[in-house]
Amino acid sequence: MSSLTENKIILIVRKTRLDELINRFNTLSQARFYLEHLGADFSSYQQEDTVYKQAVQVAQKILAHFGRVQILDRQFLPNFVFGDHDIVVVIGQDGLVANVLKYLDQQPVVGVNPDPKHLEGVLLPFYVTDLQALIPRIFNQNHAINKISIAQAQLTTGHVLYGVNDFFIGAKSHVSARYQLQIGDRSETQSSSGVIVSTGLGSTGWLKSILAGARGISAALSGQEVNIPAQMMPWNADYLYFSVREPWPSKSSSAEITFGKITRDQPLQIHSQMPENGVIFSDGIEQDFVEFQAGTLATITLADKQGHLVGR
Repeated sequence: MSSLTENKIILIVRKTRLDELINRFNTLSQARFYLEHLGADFSSYQQEDTVYKQAVQVAQKILAHFGRVQILDRQFLPNFVFGDHDIVVVIGQDGLVANVLKYLDQQPVVGVNPDPKHLEGVLLPFYVTDLQALIPRIFNQNHAINKISIAQAQLTTGHVLYGVNDFFIGAKSHVSARYQLQIGDRSETQSSSGVIVSTGLGSTGWLKSILAGARGISAALSGQEVNIPAQMMPWNADYLYFSVREPWPSKSSSAEITFGKITRDQPLQIHSQMPENGVIFSDGIEQDFVEFQAGTLATITLADKQGHLVGR
């Protein structure tokens, strides 16, 4: 089918669990043998694979009517150059949508839920069949947009990393991370399990987990309940939160600055004191990291760009 326009539509896809098993064990039969030998239900992997690939096939057919479609696997995202006027359609899970947003700058992103029976899809408000009516609205700029704040880590090495949900700053392994932390006019040397920086979108993820643990400890020690809102921040918040994980007070390290707000006027600065294995990674993806070794300074604040997630 010929397209109606020369607009470019990038369709972002991912490997299914079955694809990954086949890559690991070389053949479908070997993957089946491995799972069934462990007592796992192989049919659930097959069903998930079938549902997902059918959704991709239908989406591609619909999108081809409206523009030039390019299918892009998530593994190639870091090296792909998006055009300013591209429309990006992501066939999810939620984490894939978040991962895509940090590589973009205001291009509209459509999150599509390929399996509504099994995926909650907070960032996937659309079904495949919605694309038929939605894509023309996007071309005509007659669509709702949810703006998503993005965090930025700028290192003195010249590296820049973006995070749509959060950053982890610390050691690659389970050893303690050592660094000097500064926010505003407060500064101290710390030893901890690392620092988490959360955006508005990520405030229902890793940050929520940290706060839930802190609430439980505080309630147990004080005998009083501590209320924490279900969502700490809006998706387009003009600030970030940082939290220090398991800070260790000692003769050479302090634990007074453990939680706070980051703004453009008040960035968070962290000076690495780790001779090796220091890292900063974003959005829970450990492979998406920059090295953060001794002598390197990281300045963390809001990015100038925002993600544009198409809404209903």
